[in-house]
Amino acid sequence: MGDPSRRVSVTHPRTRAARPGRRDTAVRDIHEQTPLGEVYMKALMRTQLRLGLLVCAAVFLPLAALPLLLGRVPVPHWARPWGAGLPWLVLGLPVYALLVVAGACYVRRAERNERDFDEHVRRS
Repeated sequence: MGDPSRRVSVTHPRTRAARPGRRDTAVRDIHEQTPLGEVYMKALMRTQLRLGLLVCAAVFLPLAALPLLLGRVPVPHWARPWGAGLPWLVLGLPVYALLVVAGACYVRRAERNERDFDEHVRRS
C-alpha cells in the first residue's frame, strides 16, 4: 500500500483556516461578551421580544373578544350539537387551533430571526 510513516495533509484554499479575517470578529465579540457583542445580542433579544409581544397580542385580542361576543349574541335553542352549547364548541375547538397556529408561526419566525441574525453577524 503506502508508507505508513508518511503523513499527508489535505487542505482547500477556501476553508475557514485558510482565510481568517474580519469574518470571525463579530462572532468572537459575541462569545467574549465584548460591548459590541452585547449590542448584537441586545438587538436579537429586542427582535425576539417584539415578536413574542406581537404573537401574544394576536392571540389575546381574539380570545378576550370571544366571551364578549358570545355573551351578546343570542344562541338559538336548537343550536346544541352533541348536547353542548354553541359557545362551548366555539371555545373548545377554534381556540386550540388558534393557539397551535400562533405557536407554529412564532417558532417559524423566531428561527428566521435567528438565521437572519447569524447571517448578519457572519457578514459583518
